[in-house]
Amino acid sequence: MRKGIVLVLTFLLLNAGYSQQVLLFTSADYVRALKHATDVMVNDVTSPVAASRYYGYINLAANETVALFDKQQPHFAGFVKGLKEITVDDALLKKSDPELAVILALYKSGIRLLPSGYLLRKNLDSLIFVEKKRNKLSSEKINATVELVDKVVEQILKYAYADGFVRLSGLRRFTPSRGDEYWQPTAPGFISAIEPYWNTLRTFILDSCSQFAGGPPNKYDADTSSSFFKQLKEVYEVNKNLPREKAEIAMFWDCNPFALQQVGHLEFGIKKISPGGHWMGITGIACKKQKLSLSKTAYAHAMVSIGMADAFISCWNNKYRYNRVRPETAIKKLIDRNWSPLLQTPPFPEYTSGHSVISTTASTILTHLFGDRFSFTDDTEEEFGLPPRKFNSFAKASKEAAISRLYGGIHFRDAIENGVKEGEQIGKYVITRSPHRMENNKHNGRTLSGQVKNKDQ
Repeated sequence: MRKGIVLVLTFLLLNAGYSQQVLLFTSADYVRALKHATDVMVNDVTSPVAASRYYGYINLAANETVALFDKQQPHFAGFVKGLKEITVDDALLKKSDPELAVILALYKSGIRLLPSGYLLRKNLDSLIFVEKKRNKLSSEKINATVELVDKVVEQILKYAYADGFVRLSGLRRFTPSRGDEYWQPTAPGFISAIEPYWNTLRTFILDSCSQFAGGPPNKYDADTSSSFFKQLKEVYEVNKNLPREKAEIAMFWDCNPFALQQVGHLEFGIKKISPGGHWMGITGIACKKQKLSLSKTAYAHAMVSIGMADAFISCWNNKYRYNRVRPETAIKKLIDRNWSPLLQTPPFPEYTSGHSVISTTASTILTHLFGDRFSFTDDTEEEFGLPPRKFNSFAKASKEAAISRLYGGIHFRDAIENGVKEGEQIGKYVITRSPHRMENNKHNGRTLSGQVKNKDQ
């Protein structure tokens, strides 16, 4: 029998108004299915911003599927911009298996959304085969469930296609500005700027892309007594004498979807998960540790992914609004032309720090869901050759992710610190504007992990 799937006794779906025998899928099944989508994104070298968009819609599809069967499940229709209530025929609903539908929603939305989504078909076919043969689901029930999920995914895709993404490829190509203060492509790939118009996408919950923009960065100034030059010198000195422990932190949080490596005359690429993929991994770790139900797992992933998607839109608005030079370019011009950062400089402007913004957004939401004393072991990067790291809270993990950008030599301190503030504001705003029925009604002021919530949670 497939690992993580067990047969359970009759379960009464009181809120849906009928009873039936169902298979209980666990949080591990959900996490495994989403990881398959992450693997496809790694294969496609999906940019960090695009990955956040995909995660948002995939997890939204899963959560709204749960809400069709369980009227107590928080749904995002009416909470996120422009999303109408997902509807299916009641007769089809009664014929379908609710738990299988949730997992199918992950796969089917991934198949439709991702450029290489067809790679998920083998996982989908395997899942259906196992449910039919090993757990004796009838063909009628499976077919009804597939039909239901197709109707859900079609409505989610209609919503997704209206967010402005499809028109981005037709917009004018970004041309780097002239001047030492502005971002320029960097070695080794000298890749063009990624998604300069991402701020034009519809946000999920934020009022606008500039709602939490914050203040401007320190202005470029070659004077050695200026605030900018002092920050520049800090990056140079930190990287020049970087202890092994800090180098390991930088590498752990690198999350560069495609890093070019050169060995002699040979150049090759290394694919890894995006920052959003890393925090989806952490979300899954938390859900599995608490052995959450499928419904709560879907809700937690939807909350975090929607928050991160908005955080990237906000961050990218700042990046191309200020268009600030990267440390690598400025250091080579003003301090040491032979200097290179530990991490490969990403192909987009510097301010604010993306990892600082989205990590803080994710950790703020996860702290709200699981508590501020939630310890976990993050093994998300283990498949890429990096050992697990232990954290006593989500906040400590996000703070480490933020400062890792200084250790890696790719961000200035003000981009990190202001990015943290931006992410915290976004996370708190998403929490206050999201559905809370499951948390308030079912947990009586407690987090999903059972902790009593602090007043600021």
